[in-house]
Amino acid sequence: MKICTWAGAVVAACLLTPERTSAAADDAALFRVFLIDGSALVSYGEVARVGDRVVFSMPLNADADPSLHLVNIAADRVDWNRTNRYAESARATRYLATRAESDYIALSNDVARTLNEVSQLTDAAKRLALVEGARTALAAWPRNHFSYRSNEVRQMLGMLDDAIADLRAATGGGRVNLSLSTYLGDPPPVIEPLLPPPTPKDAIEQTLLAARIADSSVERESLLDAALGELDRDGSALPEEWTAAARAAAEAELVSERRLDHVYQTFSNGIMARAERRAKLADVRGIERMLVAVDRRDAALGRKRPDAINALVTAVQAKLDQARQLRLARDHWAMREIAFEKYRLAITEPIDLFALFARVKPALEDIRSLAGSTPTSLGATERAIAQIVKRATLIVPPEEFIAAHALIVSAAHLAANAAVTRRQAVMSRDIARAWDASSAAAGALMLSARARSEIQLLLRPPELR
Repeated sequence: MKICTWAGAVVAACLLTPERTSAAADDAALFRVFLIDGSALVSYGEVARVGDRVVFSMPLNADADPSLHLVNIAADRVDWNRTNRYAESARATRYLATRAESDYIALSNDVARTLNEVSQLTDAAKRLALVEGARTALAAWPRNHFSYRSNEVRQMLGMLDDAIADLRAATGGGRVNLSLSTYLGDPPPVIEPLLPPPTPKDAIEQTLLAARIADSSVERESLLDAALGELDRDGSALPEEWTAAARAAAEAELVSERRLDHVYQTFSNGIMARAERRAKLADVRGIERMLVAVDRRDAALGRKRPDAINALVTAVQAKLDQARQLRLARDHWAMREIAFEKYRLAITEPIDLFALFARVKPALEDIRSLAGSTPTSLGATERAIAQIVKRATLIVPPEEFIAAHALIVSAAHLAANAAVTRRQAVMSRDIARAWDASSAAAGALMLSARARSEIQLLLRPPELR
């Protein structure tokens, strides 16, 4: 049958193609990041673009398994047209040197297997469907595989087109010549010539270049340190004059970077100390002037440490927020000072409520520790606590003191309960009741101390804590 003839021809075309050696290039994983000034950096693997930044791993030396340094530069420094063209060339070269032949063999085997199935079928419609499916896959293959073996693929497509035309004629669809329906040109030329792997000298030069264009001082210093390390390691194999000049330049840059670090750190420490003092004084205007001084000083230094300045400005602005909050609190306190003073007089005159608590404190401590309570001490305690409850209940505190004043009332009620319960425990010789009295006394002592502390704090002008 004629279809068998076509199948045999295509299978032969698949099997008789000359075998090509699959060998990985030494620099298969090396890409290039071309800068707009024409210089370039080597990237070990693909480049990642994240927003307005470019991140890639740069080899620090020319070893087969090089040490890598993560580089982060601004995206607007990159010549993206050339960088992308080079990346496409590198991918194509690597693919052609590694996987292309094995992928083509797999394709050939798939086509041969399909046509073998076709030769065994008797249903013309099923044959046609299988051959058309094989043709579709074959036509798409070169576009997705860097046009590898496009001439051989075009030859097989022509055979399949003839087979499809015969099958369509056999099914009554008429013979249609499809041989010109797909045209595949030769593999496209390399769109950006690949550069050779970097030499030890190249690797050091690109490390120094990366240090010059890095935005972060930490990254610059790390790269300069790395370059000096490679000069120490490979110096004997490098041109002596170039090595001396490169070392001197790298050391000078590193000294300059570290001097700037010290200047900015000293400046930042001084600013933060002053900002802390002014925040405690609620000096809003003073801190605002300090922000202006930070910008002025940064400009005088050449704006060499944007990260450090951004961190400093953020910290000073936090102190400014604290100063504004403290200023607001102090203004509020000043407006309410008269009401606060009236409350202070109400709890201290004619008898200080906390002085009364201090008077009964020894008796409450005895009740708490179950150390014994005489009838005289219990009576005096009950009378003093009754006086505290009566006076505290009659006082109407300002809004700001409501919670603290409630502690006084609660402490007085707990103290009264402690005295009554202790008397009941003594009369009944009930140790459980004595422990109940102990708990009430402990609560009274704790709440009275807390109330005293909070009220004293509220009576003072606000401070930065």
